[in-house]
Amino acid sequence: MSDNDIPAVMRIQAQCYPSLMQESEAVFRARLALTPATCWIWSPSGQDPAAYLFSYPTNKDVITALDHPFKIAATPDCLYLHDLAVAPNARGRQAGNVLVAAALGHARLNGWRWSALVSVQQSQKFWSALGYTATEVAHSPAKENLASYQVSVSQAAAVYMLQQLY
Repeated sequence: MSDNDIPAVMRIQAQCYPSLMQESEAVFRARLALTPATCWIWSPSGQDPAAYLFSYPTNKDVITALDHPFKIAATPDCLYLHDLAVAPNARGRQAGNVLVAAALGHARLNGWRWSALVSVQQSQKFWSALGYTATEVAHSPAKENLASYQVSVSQAAAVYMLQQLY
């Protein structure tokens, strides 16, 4: 991903998330600047970007609150997949799977033992198929940060999920 992709990222985000779950352009730019090696974009051949993944190296059981900057761990053991979004016109083309495979390959190359994420919008089945398991979060500030994804009472609960890579 590059700075030039951020307008497409904002467009994709608007197509995939309700307004209360959308993160600011400034936060996206700061995340990309902090850890460009763990941010990816997917584009169909010869077309505009249609999916993205923001992730960062951290430690297991650390959760970044919605619309907050990443904090890179001094000695990471986990790749946290913060935001995966696939535009509606690209769904069914394996874009999400391709991006996650790239991220997990990167994590394994770096020797990180875990990958984690917060499942939102009833995506738990998708993540489970990729090897993630729902995990209880009981400590602060991770518990409060997880709650930041619950933007409305009618929305399905956000779920912390974890995968051991080796």
